[in-house]
Amino acid sequence: MNILMLRHSAGYEHSYLPDAEVALKQIGRREGWQVQTTANCDRINRKVLDNLDVLVFATTGELPLDGEQKRLVIDFVRGGKGFVGVHNATDTGRTWPEYVEMIGGTFKAHPWVQEVNVIVEDPDHPATRMLGKSFRVYEEVYTHENWDRKKTHVLYRLDNDSVDLSKGTRADHDYALGWCHKFGQGRVIYTALGHFEALWYEPWFLNHLTEMVRWAGER
Repeated sequence: MNILMLRHSAGYEHSYLPDAEVALKQIGRREGWQVQTTANCDRINRKVLDNLDVLVFATTGELPLDGEQKRLVIDFVRGGKGFVGVHNATDTGRTWPEYVEMIGGTFKAHPWVQEVNVIVEDPDHPATRMLGKSFRVYEEVYTHENWDRKKTHVLYRLDNDSVDLSKGTRADHDYALGWCHKFGQGRVIYTALGHFEALWYEPWFLNHLTEMVRWAGER
């Protein structure tokens, strides 16, 4: 597989990004995948995308993509390729409705920065088989708007009993932290995890990320 990670920050610069680049390249070497990483949005062009199987976004803010570049990204996935969103990828493209539809939601807030319990809703998915029925993780927990579980397949969600729910941002208190779905002929998978550098050295998380990418790239 050929994979490109875009790690452009048009807003807050997350400190995990260098660690994520290293981790993904190490995964690529182990799996025999070709992995490139870049902060340069000019790499989002037809020549590059035509040779990719999976596009990974670890991005923040309104990316400096023109209308043609945005169309290429959406067409890339709709046409049958894979998209992986990591953590702040939902804090991207608020004025790009096709992107919000594709990834499945928009970052609203991070009311909890603590160790939380995460409930795995689909322990049989290839990307979650290593996670068990639940797991604990120290995370900056994202909540989302423009998100509806009826429009996606939830992989895991926040265990509401592990937080002060009065700090929540959704009336339904449905805080999914990982999901996947088809988008046109392509596949989209997202994890809200990854804010802290240490997670990118955890074997279980790296295995999870590996299988996310593999699932997204399947045809």
